Amino acid sequence: MPEDHSLPSRGAERAELDAVVEALVRLPRLARLVRCLGEKYFLGQTDQLHEYNIATEVFGRSKTLFDPSEDAIARVETHRLRKKLKEYYETEGKNHAVQISLPSGTYVPVFTHQTAAEPAPEPTLPSSTAPEPAAESGDMGFFFKIKRFAWVYALLAASAVLVALGIYMVAHLHGGSKAVMAGASAVQPSPAQRSGAPNTATVPLRLIAGYLGKPQTDSAGQLWNADRYFQNGSPWQRPQSSIARTSDPLLFDHWRTGNFSYDIPLAPGVYELHLFFAPNEHLNDSFSTFSVAINDNYVLSGFDPDTDAMGEDIADERVFRDLSPAQDGMLHVRFDNERGVPALNALEVLAGIPHKQLPVRLVMQPTPFTDHDGNLWRPDTYYMSGRISAQRQPITGSPDPGLFASERYGHFTYAIPVDLRGHYTLVLHFAEFYFGPHASGVGGNGSRVFRVMCNGVLLLDDFDIYKEAGSLHALTKTFTHLKPTAQGKLNLTFEPIVNNATVSGIEVLDESE
Repeated sequence: MPEDHSLPSRGAERAELDAVVEALVRLPRLARLVRCLGEKYFLGQTDQLHEYNIATEVFGRSKTLFDPSEDAIARVETHRLRKKLKEYYETEGKNHAVQISLPSGTYVPVFTHQTAAEPAPEPTLPSSTAPEPAAESGDMGFFFKIKRFAWVYALLAASAVLVALGIYMVAHLHGGSKAVMAGASAVQPSPAQRSGAPNTATVPLRLIAGYLGKPQTDSAGQLWNADRYFQNGSPWQRPQSSIARTSDPLLFDHWRTGNFSYDIPLAPGVYELHLFFAPNEHLNDSFSTFSVAINDNYVLSGFDPDTDAMGEDIADERVFRDLSPAQDGMLHVRFDNERGVPALNALEVLAGIPHKQLPVRLVMQPTPFTDHDGNLWRPDTYYMSGRISAQRQPITGSPDPGLFASERYGHFTYAIPVDLRGHYTLVLHFAEFYFGPHASGVGGNGSRVFRVMCNGVLLLDDFDIYKEAGSLHALTKTFTHLKPTAQGKLNLTFEPIVNNATVSGIEVLDESE
């Protein structure tokens, strides 16, 4: 039913919260938990309802020592609360005008306003034998109390039960009931969670794991939506900290943790999956490993995001190309515990190319760029160190002078994620913006010299842009048959020899046929 934000409605929700707290008075842990969830809901702070806050604020766990891989108190007590709420509304609370539930996979409470059921048509039976069915309608389904009567009424009652069961399954299968939340979007049942033939997801599909708010827009203008299509797991919000190697920290503000999976309905075809991780001390330790399976085939085993990203609070991305939905029309992505608790920050599904990874094109600018062939170049990302410098001088020698509107310079690196199975062509785009008579008028040959390496292999040494192309003129260097690291990366190092290294654009192209 539609959300109702009227004052009487909010007052009724608060009154119901008080009634539930009172009903749980002999279970103080659960009473504290439901009170906390309700108050965060009323304050519009549902983004704070995650495992870490619940464990530390409700159950007194240490904010510095709490480890979700060893202490599951928030998940255990939340599971108990779900069961108690269900029992409560099947018994003494079944006639309440407002009912509270806690859908699976979230810590955000749902306040459902009941509506009166249509009276069932009464069969023509002798008054001395007429039954008195009692039906309650609402988010928890229909419950009938039926006495033993003639076969006609039994048939009617059985039909009503079947209809009610269908309503219940549609509304509740895998925690898919609508959530009425303050300050966050309602949790909608995903197509994968509905009974019957699933509707396919719209691709590109971009989800922020564990996030329940409004859609977010990244630096390339792409829309990222709230979490959906998931089964199990718990949402968690990152404590405030900066994230390296990304221009889109919004992707790493939330997690889904625990043993969980995604069942994504897709049309037949080829797809590319990107998984985003950012290890943090609150979730990961030196032995925090887990596995990832796609359509029951393990693609990551003994996966440690900390090792993969080379440190905490560093963005990490893994790419899997050439994927198709399983026979049931779903792309199944499962995260299993090994020596640590699985944790995911974001997930992206793109329309793929058979046997090839989609091209990666990066421009060293804060905004995207579209070249003369219509190719989209993403804003600068995957980098570590260096600085950005905007250029206002026109560049010659390129059909896309706008590609050289900026540069990254200094001593810096890039870790570009690629599928492990491919070999790749790397194209680097340079221009000398500073040295030479057509630029600043200072210097010339030998004023800027640097080297470029990929995964430890030397690609360019004693490289002098001015010596090869002069100033304000595009220069392109191409390298083929590059093999990724075991972590699925092309690690590029730009190392100064004289003055600063520089680059304006990077392309990575899959060579697979």
